Amino acid sequence: MHISRKTPEVRVPRLVGLMAVDARETARAQGLLLNAPDRPDFHLAVVDYVVRQYPQPGAEVPRESMVYVWFGFGPGEGGGGVHEPRLPRPPRGGLQRELDEPGDPYRALSSPWRQSVSCP
Repeated sequence: MHISRKTPEVRVPRLVGLMAVDARETARAQGLLLNAPDRPDFHLAVVDYVVRQYPQPGAEVPRESMVYVWFGFGPGEGGGGVHEPRLPRPPRGGLQRELDEPGDPYRALSSPWRQSVSCP
């Protein structure tokens, strides 16, 4: 949908899923400004993908309004940040299962294998 330059309001396009370069061009074509609060080098970003935007697509805003976008990595490019909570959750009592059996706490140090290994 093309809106003429004379209309004071424009609809915010869907930018989620676009690369940074395409998001900038799409916003500019609608007469909107783009800002990325999490990317001070936004003007240099090219292949980062938009993962969130505000205002939402379809909202009517005055021409030359600011649209905020946030970026993530594209498919297969990492993005290994914190992904909590994990589902399904690990079974309860995991640390207790990892403890040694009761007994001599120095048993591992006195094993025959340890005695045959010489340290430099």
